[in-house]
Amino acid sequence: MIVDSALYRKGERVDLHCPPHDYATLRSGVQEEGDFVWLGLYQPSERELAEVADAFGLHPLAVEDAFTAHQRPKLERYDDVLFLVIKTLWYVDVDDAVETGEVNVFLGPDYVVTVRHGRGSKLAPARHLLESERGILTQGPFSALYAVADFIVDGYLSVVSELTTDVDEVETSVFSDQRTRDSARIYRLKRELAEVRRAVMPLRDPIRRFASADPAIAVAGIDPDLQPFFRDVLDHLNVAAEGVDNLESLLSSAFEAHLAQIQLQQNDDMRKISAGAALVVVPTLIAGIYGMNFTHMPELSWTFGYPFALLLMLAAVTGLWILFRRSGWF
Repeated sequence: MIVDSALYRKGERVDLHCPPHDYATLRSGVQEEGDFVWLGLYQPSERELAEVADAFGLHPLAVEDAFTAHQRPKLERYDDVLFLVIKTLWYVDVDDAVETGEVNVFLGPDYVVTVRHGRGSKLAPARHLLESERGILTQGPFSALYAVADFIVDGYLSVVSELTTDVDEVETSVFSDQRTRDSARIYRLKRELAEVRRAVMPLRDPIRRFASADPAIAVAGIDPDLQPFFRDVLDHLNVAAEGVDNLESLLSSAFEAHLAQIQLQQNDDMRKISAGAALVVVPTLIAGIYGMNFTHMPELSWTFGYPFALLLMLAAVTGLWILFRRSGWF
C-alpha cells in the first residue's frame, strides 16, 4: 500500500491535489531544480511495485530485491539510480528480543521511493522531522535519504541501550550470592546481539560513501553540504557498532564467570556431602568395631562399655563438626 506521496520544492511540501497513486501528476510537478518526489510504500503487492517501477524507471533487479526483502544492508547503483537497503530494529523488552524490518530506498535525480517491510519500520516521524528542517530539505532527494538513515540509526542506539540494561542485569545476577540460571538468558542476548550486528556492520560502508567524496555517489548528484550530516549518521552508526562489540565481550565474560560460579557451587556441594558422610561413617566405624563380639575384646564385659561407645561416637562427631565448621565446609 502507498503510505504517503508528496512533492517538495524549495524546502516545502507542495500540495498537487492528486491521489497518492497518480505517479504521472507527481512526476510532472517536478519543474525546478531541487524539486523531488518522495513516495512511501509499505509491504506493496507485486502489482503495486511493478506500477511504481514503470512510473519511475526502476531497475528490475532492485525491484525484485525490494519486493522479496530479507536483504543484507547494501548500496548498489543502476545508471543514475541508487538502491540502498537498510535494516530496521526495535526492541521487545518482555522477551529480550530484537525484531527486524527492512527499508529499501530508490534514489533518483528527482525522486525518492521507500519500500518498507515489518511493523517497526515507520518513517512518518522522519518525514515530519525533515519537513520541519527547511534548510536540509532544500538539498534535494539526498535530504530524504539522510532523514531516513538518521532516524533508523537512532533506533539502533535505542536498541543497544536496551540491551545494555539487560546485560547489566545479567552481570548483577551472575555475581550475586544466590544460585541463578543465567546461561539461557546469556545465550538469548548473544543471539539478539548477532541480529543487531547483521543490521549495523554492513551499513557502515554505504553510509561512509555518502559521508565521503565517493566518485560514484558524487556523480549521482549529492550536495557536498549534506556530507557533514551523513558523517553524523556514520558517527552514530560507529557508536552502535562499538556498543555491540562491548556487549558481546561483556556477555562472553559473564558466561565464563557463570560457569566458574557453577563449578565453585558444585565443589562446595561436594565438600558438604563429604563432611556429612564423614559424620555418619565415623560412628558407624566405632559401632562396627564394638559389634564384632570377639571373646577377648577390651571393655567387652565392662559395665560402662555401652555408654562409653556412645560417648566416643558423640565426641568424634562433635570434633569433626567443629573441624569442618572452621574449615568452611558447613
